[in-house]
Amino acid sequence: MKQHRARKRFGQNFLHDQAVIAQIIAAIHPQADQHIVEIGPGKGALSKPLLEALQLLNEKGFATHGLDVVELDRDLPALLRESCNGFNDDLRIHLADALKFNFCDLVKNNERLRVTGNLPYNISTPLIFHLLQQLDCIQDMHFMLQKEVVERLSAAPGSSAYGRLSVMVQYRCQVENLFTVYPGSFIPAPKVDSAIVRLTPYTKPPVQVHDEKKLALLVTQAFSQRRKTIRNTLKTLLSAEQIISIDIDPGLRAEKLTLEQFAKLSNLLEDGL
Repeated sequence: MKQHRARKRFGQNFLHDQAVIAQIIAAIHPQADQHIVEIGPGKGALSKPLLEALQLLNEKGFATHGLDVVELDRDLPALLRESCNGFNDDLRIHLADALKFNFCDLVKNNERLRVTGNLPYNISTPLIFHLLQQLDCIQDMHFMLQKEVVERLSAAPGSSAYGRLSVMVQYRCQVENLFTVYPGSFIPAPKVDSAIVRLTPYTKPPVQVHDEKKLALLVTQAFSQRRKTIRNTLKTLLSAEQIISIDIDPGLRAEKLTLEQFAKLSNLLEDGL
């Protein structure tokens, strides 16, 4: 196979540890009639075993949708096809920026997508927010992320890791921190640990929010200055009296508020904001 030097500008760290790859495939556990989409397939470390799992289902007489992959690096599709030789009829490569890609366009028969990938550290947070806008067509997501990001996704109120990402993702998805992956599992080895996370969109959010855009606005503003109390960070949106009216202490910092409390605060916001 032609050699490909990992490109820093794309945040490329190629997974090579077969034991970790097997763990990831087991966590995804592909089943019949499921439509799997991989972001950033690289040279096919996950793509090939995913295709092999789908082939086993086909051999047992089950229908599958093949594998869609979204790749930004124009040099990688040829290497990917070489790695996945023998499975190319089931492999569809989309040369595109995942941050701008409409994943719901891949849906053919009202199925919901199972999205996975070893996400570049430099785009993981904006990409997750991009995917949150497309959850109507997503069944679940399994991602390799920087361990710190997974800890932020799963953080509880009161934790230093708890922030805007925690609140907005936990409003839309159940978050499961599955396992840690160490630097030696990659080439080149990153300087930090990674982790696998499962995000499963809720059919019904765990709290009632009248307007999700207002929730996003309020949460962003509340965490804009973490050391300040919500009396100060939210003063352009809500008065201290309004905050007290729903039994929330305006002297609290944002990191102390539960998802339910954020929902109550956002539901106070006036129309037109």
